[in-house]
Amino acid sequence: MVRGSGRRRRRGRRPLALLAPVLCLALGAGLAAALPDGARPDRAGPRASGLPAPGPATAEPSADPPVPADPPPAGPQASSGSVSVDCGRGEEGHHNEDNVVLSPGLRAGAHHTHAYVGNLSTDAASTDASLAAAATSCRGGDRSAYFWPVLRRTDRPGTRPHERAAGHGNTGRILPEAAVTVEYRGSPVSRVVPMPRFLRAVTGDAAAGTARDKGGVRARWGCSGTPDRSTTRYPRCPAGERVTRTLVFPSCWNGLDTDSPDHRAHLRFPAANGVCPADSFPVPQLRIGLEYEVEPGVPVAVDSFPEQRHDPRTDHAMFVNAMTDAQMAAVADCLNRGARCRL
Repeated sequence: MVRGSGRRRRRGRRPLALLAPVLCLALGAGLAAALPDGARPDRAGPRASGLPAPGPATAEPSADPPVPADPPPAGPQASSGSVSVDCGRGEEGHHNEDNVVLSPGLRAGAHHTHAYVGNLSTDAASTDASLAAAATSCRGGDRSAYFWPVLRRTDRPGTRPHERAAGHGNTGRILPEAAVTVEYRGSPVSRVVPMPRFLRAVTGDAAAGTARDKGGVRARWGCSGTPDRSTTRYPRCPAGERVTRTLVFPSCWNGLDTDSPDHRAHLRFPAANGVCPADSFPVPQLRIGLEYEVEPGVPVAVDSFPEQRHDPRTDHAMFVNAMTDAQMAAVADCLNRGARCRL
């Protein structure tokens, strides 16, 4: 039985012994697909604060990690539904340099700027109680926090407060999201169980540019005209198409914790064949899709730590599930029934 209590569960408590290991959905194996005219990254603008020019200038094509693949075709036991959550596209201008998932309690702990949809109060000081009581941009009342580093146009100076606050080489005009899609999907091989309330999650590796192991890379950049193709590099999209980012979250929960010391061990990605690790259980898979209006030739850069030089492989996102137990149960039920629902 999965409980969505408002409290985090501590490690060392008895696991959910009555739950048998189950199969869950796949994200792992990669498919390295280059976009038309997008095999090379855009060099994102001039030097800022004495740092090298943004962009993965040191990355050779053969060194790039594979783009994470979509799950395999759904099997007979699949939870093949989907749930869309309309949270707007950030019209409220909710930005800060905090990260309540990775650096709780630390103001400006991210060293770069995040954009948010959903919970309108989210910052470093947020607690389970404050998130549960706050207003939200989501029409159906979902108070979850969804956030990611901003994308900037580096050939235009930033003038608004959050365009200048981050520093650390993150300069330029913040590009507003033209569209934001928040969607939950099921497993291609089994039913899912509800996420516990106040589950924390992160996808991607903010230090991927300097990491020796690229296994944490989850970046998916693309163009709106070719949604079935993606790359880990900045794309060069034809006129009339939008630049896209797809952020896919892990979906194999350990059955115990809403967080872990490294903020990852409690929620892992499934294998390429759709199977969750033997000691974990499939939960709804969160996907965030972002779109931007970018004219051909305009230099862009994702906010990053200074030493990462705005490498597009560092793309990442965070999430705190603040749905009520009833809301999350409805999400899991819709997925398990194979229906198409909106929250």
